[in-house]
Amino acid sequence: MNTNVTQQNPSGDPITGWWTEAVIYQIYPRSFADSDGDGIGDLPGITARLDHLVDLGVDAVWLSPFYPSPQADAGYDVSDYRDVEPLFGRLPDADKLITEAHSRGLRVIVDLVPNHTSSAHPWFAAALAAAPGSPERARYVFRDGRGPAGEQPPNDWQSVFGGPAWTRVVDPDGQPGQWYLHLFDTGQPDLNWDNPEVRTEFLDILRFWLDRGVDGFRVDVAHGLVKQADLADWREPQEILSGREEEDKPRPPMWDQDGVHEIYREWRRVLDSYPGERILVAEAWVEPAERLARYVRPDEMHQAFNFEYLLASWTAPAQYAVITRSLEATDSVGAPTTWVLSNHDVVRHASRLGLPVGTPRPNGIGIGDPQPDAALGLRRARAATLLMLALPGSAYLYQGEELGLPEHTTMPDEARQDPTWARSGHTQRGRDGCRVPIPWEADAPSYGFGPTDASWLPQPAVWAEYALDRQRDVPGSTYEMYRTALRLRREYALGRSALRWRESGDAVLIFDNGGLTVLTNFGEAPVPLPAGAEVLHSSAPLTDDGAVPTDVTVWFRA
Repeated sequence: MNTNVTQQNPSGDPITGWWTEAVIYQIYPRSFADSDGDGIGDLPGITARLDHLVDLGVDAVWLSPFYPSPQADAGYDVSDYRDVEPLFGRLPDADKLITEAHSRGLRVIVDLVPNHTSSAHPWFAAALAAAPGSPERARYVFRDGRGPAGEQPPNDWQSVFGGPAWTRVVDPDGQPGQWYLHLFDTGQPDLNWDNPEVRTEFLDILRFWLDRGVDGFRVDVAHGLVKQADLADWREPQEILSGREEEDKPRPPMWDQDGVHEIYREWRRVLDSYPGERILVAEAWVEPAERLARYVRPDEMHQAFNFEYLLASWTAPAQYAVITRSLEATDSVGAPTTWVLSNHDVVRHASRLGLPVGTPRPNGIGIGDPQPDAALGLRRARAATLLMLALPGSAYLYQGEELGLPEHTTMPDEARQDPTWARSGHTQRGRDGCRVPIPWEADAPSYGFGPTDASWLPQPAVWAEYALDRQRDVPGSTYEMYRTALRLRREYALGRSALRWRESGDAVLIFDNGGLTVLTNFGEAPVPLPAGAEVLHSSAPLTDDGAVPTDVTVWFRA
């Protein structure tokens, strides 16, 4: 097979811009580095560890929310979009982080949460104090209930976190009143994006952070801002973080409505008015790939997370299909493809890939659940990472994956803080297992996360073996594998080159990109390399006779 899959604009011109080939590192501020010993990571802690990102070889950092928040959903419930949550520092700390990152050649992308505010936001407090039909309530999605006394929710939508997506308020006179929509936690009321005041407010928020020097925004729930006007019933369950749609079903009335694109065109015009190539990144759980590509048309977002790739099975046919489909879809609109294996919302891929192939993606793993094969998971995770980093486009890394961190799959249930756990009636353990503070030093308090033993989520005893100081300068360690891969990715311009398939079968994928050849063996038998092949990098040692074992990726020159 000699199929070329290139990255170019519809005009045939190459796609340009720093983001088109960047490797972007996600930091979850609570869990990266704690400067003051309270057990919660913070902005000064991040600033103090920026050199780690430089040594690793990434191009940019994406920060999950650090805004003032009651923390009902770990910061994705924002009460003030123009300040810093005291748990994480102060606004000058954010300014210093941006400045220090830029001085090291790192760009900074911040999270923006436009689908909903916190219930502690001043706007929502004003809405609760106001009457039905008031301008204050028009900023959110308030509706009268169904039934003789309005005692039933306006429709049957379910929250992504479990339970009804509507909560009834008590009016100032003490009587039951209207219902408000919250597609997530009750503390996250959905905004009404048909309201011009909402749109104007977020344009101003964009300018606030652009003026402070940020290089872009990752847009949370980018596919959810606009709801179908009639709020029609939708009887299908809401699966957390899933945009999957059956081909014979219509799109859900709360996701991926066409009206979102007008919003992002307006945002794009704002970003384009600033120097320095500022970018928008969509968190949009949308399928198929052709539908997702609409978010990255030339006048909208610059990138969209490729969750179809994250969800793909660890088989050669599945990987070939998703890689090819992703590249073709984004090429059709002149946008780069993105690749991601882990983030703060899914089971870490070092554990996810340790489950039997074909296992439905779990929403958290805990005590009593089927446990991943740790050794197999890490082996496959390393192979998947080298496969991903060899693909053209932009790649996203999640903090700690460069250490090979697994999910914390034996966390005590009483320690869990994800609202999914409670709202699902303790049936879905949620996302805490991938958010545990990461280990820097094996023998330090909290494994070097902070100056004390405090840690907002418990760290497992095995964290010591994954600590950075146990892996730095150790040949074959996961950390050094990542460093070498990122160096070679830059040297061979893999992010901006063209992929050419050599072989796609049931057991093996082979492709060329940027002057090297990539082989991943999914089968049971070792695969020999071509005679005279020069191995540049490998996710695990080859056999004694130089063949590629199962669940191994090799970069070589033939």
